Amino acid sequence: MTISKNIKAILHQSSWIRKMFEEGARLKKIHGPENVYDFSLGNPNLDPPEEFLERLKNIVHISGHGDHAYMPNAGYPHVRNSIAAFISKEHQINITGDDIIMTCGAAGALNVILKAILDAGDEVITPAPYFVEYGFYASNHGGILKTAPTNQDFTLNVNAIADAITKKTRAVIINSPNNPTGQIYSEASLAELGTLLKEAEKKMNTNIYLISDEPYRKIVYDDFKVPSIFKCCNNSIMVTSYSKDISIPGERIGFIAVNPDADHNMDLVEGMTLANRILGFVNAPALMQRVVAEIQGISVDISEYAGKRKLLCEGLADCGYDFIPPPGAFYLFPKTPIPDDVEFITELQKERILTVPGSGFEGPGHFRIAFCVDDKTIINSMPGFRRAIEKINR
Repeated sequence: MTISKNIKAILHQSSWIRKMFEEGARLKKIHGPENVYDFSLGNPNLDPPEEFLERLKNIVHISGHGDHAYMPNAGYPHVRNSIAAFISKEHQINITGDDIIMTCGAAGALNVILKAILDAGDEVITPAPYFVEYGFYASNHGGILKTAPTNQDFTLNVNAIADAITKKTRAVIINSPNNPTGQIYSEASLAELGTLLKEAEKKMNTNIYLISDEPYRKIVYDDFKVPSIFKCCNNSIMVTSYSKDISIPGERIGFIAVNPDADHNMDLVEGMTLANRILGFVNAPALMQRVVAEIQGISVDISEYAGKRKLLCEGLADCGYDFIPPPGAFYLFPKTPIPDDVEFITELQKERILTVPGSGFEGPGHFRIAFCVDDKTIINSMPGFRRAIEKINR
């Protein structure tokens, strides 16, 4: 045995994304990259904003003694204060730098939180469809992920979450705007969820934390707004990254913001700061911390993603696909024209179109299209999308 049974099981579970990687590389080698339409990964194709590049150059240029040394495990105090000031204004809440922990992206942040709050056998609930990594993050720390179905339009089904709560429930993770559906959970549904969790806490005599994973918060369309969880639930924790909104996923920089009114706020922050260190992250990248401190609120031009969304939605609607236009993120989650989503994405592969089956996100009968790609990829893929659905319909 070269690797653990657990990692072997995870490799099997996450095989669809791996297969897309492998199939994409194979097809590009045969047909050329321009003739393969790869919608499999949420890897932003827009360049970072000029403000980011300028600040990066300036900070590197003036870098001095100690600027690349260790700092407090929670991050530079001035960076945390800068983020807290922005969050306080954006969410209309009085957060200080003491409530912020800088992390290696949102993935690092979620692992830090779950390490700090979970004991073996504890449960975490998430609405489905959901980002598949959540299950792996929970199991990393002895936890068990349970899912609760959303409504038909992928909005929050609070009753389903209520049914999933047990004495072992320690957290609910929501992702809004959502990957893979692009759906945004309404303020009313979040308030209802907050009330549910408060009642469950009293009944179970425990704390249940609402964790909001928000890397797509700034990528919204048609004047949609992403509500603040801090207003809906005291025991709430927000995590985010700069990967999507300023197109720097490779830099691995994000943060945790803890509601200042959360029960055991100090214990939470101290526990997560320790987890940041002992998980091996130690601290978030020093250079990126200093850059993001100076560009709070900056993002790529979201209108470019809106244009891609329009191209894709109009093209697929013309081909006869059934879908809900996403109010946020850069994913579309159409229904497959047959129940077997794996069979349908196999047909798309024959047209050199790479997507991911919805069953990989616990959303069977759908498939995910990541439209953070060149416009040409969307436009040139449409004949293949049309041929695939016509073949299936015949």
